[in-house]
Amino acid sequence: MARQKERPQNNPYKPSLLNEITKGILRENPVFRLLLGICPALAVTTSVENSLGMGIASTFVLLSANLVVSLLRHIIPPKVRIPAFIIIISGFVTVAHMIIQAFLPDLNDSLGIYIPLITVNCIILGRAEIFASKRKPFPSVLDGLGMGIGYTVALVSIGLVREVLGNGAILGFQFISADAYIRPMMIMILPPGGFFVFGILVAFAQRLSERMDNSSNHKGDTDLCAGAINDQTACIICGGCGLGRQAKTAPMDPEQAKHTKRGDAE
Repeated sequence: MARQKERPQNNPYKPSLLNEITKGILRENPVFRLLLGICPALAVTTSVENSLGMGIASTFVLLSANLVVSLLRHIIPPKVRIPAFIIIISGFVTVAHMIIQAFLPDLNDSLGIYIPLITVNCIILGRAEIFASKRKPFPSVLDGLGMGIGYTVALVSIGLVREVLGNGAILGFQFISADAYIRPMMIMILPPGGFFVFGILVAFAQRLSERMDNSSNHKGDTDLCAGAINDQTACIICGGCGLGRQAKTAPMDPEQAKHTKRGDAE
């Protein structure tokens, strides 16, 4: 007899495509959770405009590099994969740099050397090595998009706090004047202010992520045990109260025993 091919079983714990996008926003945020790319996160976040520009440029490079690395994952020799990844990344960084120079010269002057330094950003190289080189193109694109969104959210969050407290403005709109009762704190747009805001936001993100993980774990445990046994069988097994002890010793009628066995089987 010919052997029948076994059907692959679906893994209930396999991450969904939606999770590939959302994981980079908080649970695996590259800045607040993984503590990667901190140098540009502190250097360019003196304003929301600079933060948004760096985030969009990095997202473009992340998405494009992940796609190309995934498409070439069976072609690139393992011994030269890191130099190959850097060449791929540097090509897309050059494209992004030329676009910014042509259409956003003021942003190019503000970001300066940090645009070419996207090439050696450990977030982009890390995702290419850890994820894109081992996965198919579509999940790799989603991973790059999610990590890019998370990186942009982190930069904009830091830039928003620093610009509001340091300049009293958002995107050039001044709402706190220099002679107001509460004056802007210039230290917030200096390096010490960047480290202070970064530390506060990291602590907040860590705490929020821990709460989300705990709630999801409790929910998963409840879902896993739900429907395993019926209420009557659980009462008998427990025996913690008088009703449970009486149920253990009292004989069951045939119909009751039938329902109990059916509940255990389910």
